Amino acid sequence: MTEPVSSTAVDRLSSLLERFSVRAHLFHNGPLCGVTHFAAEPGLGFLHVMRRGSMTVTHKARSGAPRKVEVGEPALIFYPRPMAHDFHNAPEEGSDFTCATLAFDGGAMHPLARSLPPLMVLPLSQMGEMSHTLALLFGESERVRCGQRLLADRLFEVLLLQLLRWLLDHPQEGGVSAGLLNGLAEPRLAKALVAMQEQPGQNWSLASMAECAGMSRSAFAALFKQEVGDTPADYLTQWRLSLAQSQLRAGRSLKQIADELGYANPSALSRVFSQRVGMSPRDWLKQSG
Repeated sequence: MTEPVSSTAVDRLSSLLERFSVRAHLFHNGPLCGVTHFAAEPGLGFLHVMRRGSMTVTHKARSGAPRKVEVGEPALIFYPRPMAHDFHNAPEEGSDFTCATLAFDGGAMHPLARSLPPLMVLPLSQMGEMSHTLALLFGESERVRCGQRLLADRLFEVLLLQLLRWLLDHPQEGGVSAGLLNGLAEPRLAKALVAMQEQPGQNWSLASMAECAGMSRSAFAALFKQEVGDTPADYLTQWRLSLAQSQLRAGRSLKQIADELGYANPSALSRVFSQRVGMSPRDWLKQSG
């Protein structure tokens, strides 16, 4: 029987980000005037910090984000998945920015990137716990010093982690609806989700998942579907397949990873992979480069 996770504090992010990392790269610091276009690049998100000024952000039709967004105060502008966008700044009021790209391991299929809204605009006035990180980031961005680029990249990664923490505590303010982050924001579901993420090869049943959450099977299944948007079994399968894809990209074989992910043999993993992904692991690996 699966051992219940402690009912005290649960680290809801480490097991995710240890397996699916995010790397930040600072690419701009300073004012932007006129129209600035940011192209969608496969596998890359964006995290912009508008330090002062105001602007309009526009997106293409049917992009999943509003066609026009007005930003009138210092804010974080977060795109967890690739999306083209334009910043419109009045030349006489040029807004001041620090901007980074975010390379999500697995691209748009990163478990967290997949669960977030396509765009979040969050006023810095709400982000009090990030003030020290922002102060360090602005300080590193303002003048050239040894190791500046590396330190700025790491600070952006810290800022992203703090933003994810904030979203776990304020999912409604962040516009997070059904999805993994929403499930992690629910304390009972978080215990089961973290246990599944840390022990993907465990022989999980609905009963053992519900036991981790301290709930009955029926109540757990209903709440899980409501908050995460998938059944517990579907989520577990998707998590295992995401891990399989990550391991295949790293050069490991199905034979090496099947048992670790709870499959009786490589053929069983290959069969589920083909059903869910639409192609064999070999073909998927060729297509993904």
